[in-house]
Amino acid sequence: MKVILLHDVKSLGKKGEIAEVSDGYAKNFLFTKKLAVEANSKNMNDLKLKKANDEKVAAQNLQNAKDLAEKIASKTVVVKLKAGEGGKTFGSVSNKEIAEEAKAQHDLDIDKKKIVINDPIKSIGTYEVAVKLHPQVTGTLKVRVEEA
Repeated sequence: MKVILLHDVKSLGKKGEIAEVSDGYAKNFLFTKKLAVEANSKNMNDLKLKKANDEKVAAQNLQNAKDLAEKIASKTVVVKLKAGEGGKTFGSVSNKEIAEEAKAQHDLDIDKKKIVINDPIKSIGTYEVAVKLHPQVTGTLKVRVEEA
């Protein structure tokens, strides 16, 4: 019997895939636990429509990420920290501070978990920070650290 998986099933397949299983396994396990539905013409059509909708949503998310990356590239976020001699700051600039300042200064809604700081920012100056907006899109945000 052919079934369409509604959830990932170990050793059978992933969600949305069509699998060939025995009638007993389908009726007694997959259908009762709502892990799969029978692969009839109605369910196959529903699956095709759902996949098309998912692709459309994914394309829209990718485009939104590209637009935000362009918007981010033109902005500079200013972070003020207390500093001592030679431009050395007390502490370092964190992802959270950059996200808060971006929101306050430019109304950019960036998740702090998506901001990637390779080396700690511990001195006054201008830095470029990567922002992972989408698995395929990474933007660059300029951060200027100034003395408070």
